Amino acid sequence: MDSDIIKRVVRAIAERSQGDLDRLAPRIVDAERRVGHNKLAEQLDAILKQPRPRTNGGNALATVAERAATPERNLFELPLSRRHGDSLATLIPPERLDHHMVLPRETEERFARIESEFAARDRLGTFGLKPRKTVLLYGPPGCGKSLGAKRIAWNVGLPLMKVRFDALISSYFGESAANLRSLFVAAKERPCVLLLDECDFIARSRVTNKDIGEASRIVNTLLQLMEEYDAPGILVATTNIETSLGSALFRRFDDVFMVPPPGHAQIEELLRMTLCAVSVSEPFDWSALADKLRGAPAAMVVKAARDAAKAAVLQNRRTVTEANVREAVAELHINEVPRRG
Repeated sequence: MDSDIIKRVVRAIAERSQGDLDRLAPRIVDAERRVGHNKLAEQLDAILKQPRPRTNGGNALATVAERAATPERNLFELPLSRRHGDSLATLIPPERLDHHMVLPRETEERFARIESEFAARDRLGTFGLKPRKTVLLYGPPGCGKSLGAKRIAWNVGLPLMKVRFDALISSYFGESAANLRSLFVAAKERPCVLLLDECDFIARSRVTNKDIGEASRIVNTLLQLMEEYDAPGILVATTNIETSLGSALFRRFDDVFMVPPPGHAQIEELLRMTLCAVSVSEPFDWSALADKLRGAPAAMVVKAARDAAKAAVLQNRRTVTEANVREAVAELHINEVPRRG
């Protein structure tokens, strides 16, 4: 069995967290099945399917009330800043993660490889191999880098812990670095996808003469933490401009790739996917609309489709027209968006 699962089971027992045990039990069954212990997996599965003893009504209600009050705390204790006690991260459980992406084939394959390697980490380990666990996504704003981190978390079944840089950075000597360390400790104790969104906020190039003092200490701490990273989950960092990162940090990622703006085919698919929940009037020239949105980031394409749908609803119509979409596109000032290619 995965040593991380064993530690989580022992921790759940120590904390008397039945919720954690309920979540871990199916993972234990799956882990045994993956390594070929089919008979043991069947026996464990049969035990899980047995009827549970009833608790008295008062205790049951208390348990329900406790879980409702703190639905995520049992699963994950978020680290706090040293001085003010602010949460250093926000936690999104897998079931609440956005994960639908429309990507070029090459980019889709890069995401899928990360997810496949994580799923097969035990099998890779038997051959002395390690999955990609630190990933840097770069690309222009709105292209889907943050969504890519959520998609990875959803596909591997882990919560997403997004770093709050506003709480992380401190003007006091050494506190920012200490806050950063506590985040990595939390990610090591409980599996998650740790997201350093727009990490160039702290990971500026060390060759500039403007980054001194506390900023340099944060960069040095991040370099060390990346070098020693051995958490059970995945670290995903994003940046709008990859050249803003120092080469020393750049080399510490297991995988680095661009999330590009959508091409014509991806724009058309994004429009269709976003409008799939409503009726669309005929005729509807999807290709022409995709041309209108050429060069726009994925987030803007989705916004145009959603704005068109809302306009139709507010007009008390049951269908979205091509004119609705064209009007929504015009309001986005696509011509002001830098175009690529």
